[in-house]
Amino acid sequence: MSQNPLFSAAKKSFRRGEYTETLTVLNKLLDMQADAATYGLLAKTLACLDMKREAAHAYQLAAEAGGKEEFAYREEAMKLWYELNEFDNALAVGRPLAEKAQRDANLAFYIASCFLHKKDKDIVRVYIKVLAESDNSKHNSLAVLLLTNMPEDARDRQIMRLLLKRYPQSTFLIQSYLVTCREVNDYDGMAKYQPVLDRLLEMGDLKFLKHESPFYNLHWLPDEAINKIVAHDPAAVPESHTRERRQMPHTWGKRIRVGYVSSDFWSAHATMKLVRGVLEHHDREKFDITLFCYTDKVYVEPDEIREKWGKIVNIRDMSIEEAAQTIRDHEIDILVDLKGQTRFSRSTILNHKAAPIHVAWLGFPGTTVNIDLDYVIGDHYVLPDESKPHYWEKFVRLPECYQPNDPIYRPKMIPLTRKDANLPEDMFVFASLNASRKISTENIELWIRILNATPDSMIWVLCTSNEAHDNIIKKITSAGINRKRIKFTPLVSYEEHVSRMGLADLGLDTFPVNGHTTTSEQLWANLPVLTKKGNHFASRVSESLLNAIGLPELVAESEEAYFQRAVELYENRELIKSYKERLVENKRIKPLFDHDRFRQHLEKAYEMMVDRARQNLEPDHLDVPVLPPRTEPFFVSE
Repeated sequence: MSQNPLFSAAKKSFRRGEYTETLTVLNKLLDMQADAATYGLLAKTLACLDMKREAAHAYQLAAEAGGKEEFAYREEAMKLWYELNEFDNALAVGRPLAEKAQRDANLAFYIASCFLHKKDKDIVRVYIKVLAESDNSKHNSLAVLLLTNMPEDARDRQIMRLLLKRYPQSTFLIQSYLVTCREVNDYDGMAKYQPVLDRLLEMGDLKFLKHESPFYNLHWLPDEAINKIVAHDPAAVPESHTRERRQMPHTWGKRIRVGYVSSDFWSAHATMKLVRGVLEHHDREKFDITLFCYTDKVYVEPDEIREKWGKIVNIRDMSIEEAAQTIRDHEIDILVDLKGQTRFSRSTILNHKAAPIHVAWLGFPGTTVNIDLDYVIGDHYVLPDESKPHYWEKFVRLPECYQPNDPIYRPKMIPLTRKDANLPEDMFVFASLNASRKISTENIELWIRILNATPDSMIWVLCTSNEAHDNIIKKITSAGINRKRIKFTPLVSYEEHVSRMGLADLGLDTFPVNGHTTTSEQLWANLPVLTKKGNHFASRVSESLLNAIGLPELVAESEEAYFQRAVELYENRELIKSYKERLVENKRIKPLFDHDRFRQHLEKAYEMMVDRARQNLEPDHLDVPVLPPRTEPFFVSE
């Protein structure tokens, strides 16, 4: 067929750079010869004329026509769709190349990049090896991004170490490797590479923060002024965009329509353990509640369970734009994002003018970059006045605590003894029950000091990674602490886990990321928790919780005060006993577990936001007035 005179003429015109003439000839030829070669030449011609969309379509037609060049045409079509940011089209045409891409770094780059833009990192892990072994630095960088998605995988860390040998000066690689070090408590790795980033900070060279994850940044840098600029892209949400959204026509109803958007609408998730009671007990006479759900179908529970929380609208399989339109169709007044910059987030839905009021709450403990938000919900502890300049959002501060907790869905306490948990009866038990990645170098070195100063004590640690387990033992025993003084908790049911917390004498909080749900669980289990004042939201959470339960004296002013307080409590078992007794009483009357009181404060916050919006006033900092204190317990038994 390639001998067709018109095809030969088209090829000659193309070689001479006469692309308009080539198109004229090809249009005649397509009426009689619509084969792969003709569509392929058409695609090349359109690409030379910078008609990318048309060229991508033509390459697809060439691929669908079959023949020995099919894969080459698919690859070209995929590249063009990728350049056009049309990732669904790119993946559709590139799907038959998926197996070949495991041996072809260039193909792997485009397929993996598309999935990355769609927030589907996990599906492309098979391409890490070929991308890492490529000589192309762009391919290597993408491999690192994929590696940080599963930082506890030992094979992945080995690949990252090989890349570090190849690019020892790469701050991007160093940042990413440090994420994996924190995940498995590799204190040697942190000691080797953290000083590189510290020196850049000292010099004021902050360019390396452009590519860092805001979530992981919180784990090592408690500085709100810097947290605010991590990964920030001014083009992501122009001021004009936000202004247009707020000025869009909107019909306000008698009831305030609140939409919650999240991937975590399933009972066992930490967020739902906190917020479930609020959702179920919203005042339906004043508020209409809708949950826009993109929860993985693996976790989705029967609707009869979830419908108690609000009307469920499934947006899991929708594009970002379709999801935003669906939310607009429901005429939501306040859209509350419960994810922020955490894994599986689709917070960019809010960048498509989904509602007149956009709010961040609960999911991410800090300011949210690159997302069109009006408010962040907190309290006076996690969001003090001095933090206001360091947030993109305006503050809405609840009067007592930003974290919802209720007694209804808390697990019933199982009677347990120390023998049941394989803990010694005669030793003082310090407990670290947060995710082990939160145990920073500063943390563990302070705990070593505490253990050295309290000879009849031990530390009880929650740890689910074998490598982290070994690294924690290595760090503590290298300081001269007997291995027998370190005990790791086995995995048990959630009910048993919370019940066993109270077997310890004192919980030791982590920093710069505190316990969040874990701290409230420990307080529920009558375990006093020692924390210290922090410098950003994530490091102030336990201070908020302890004040809400009536134990502010367990908030130390500094690391040294934290150390001194731990030793003092070790030496005064009667004081520990009194704290446990106070927790038994306080959780029945203090605000922390008073879900109805919390609900009323939250609903007042929503009313204050709507009042401003209905008056066409810009968002501003809002402090919710406090209800009168309780004089009687709000629940009687656990």
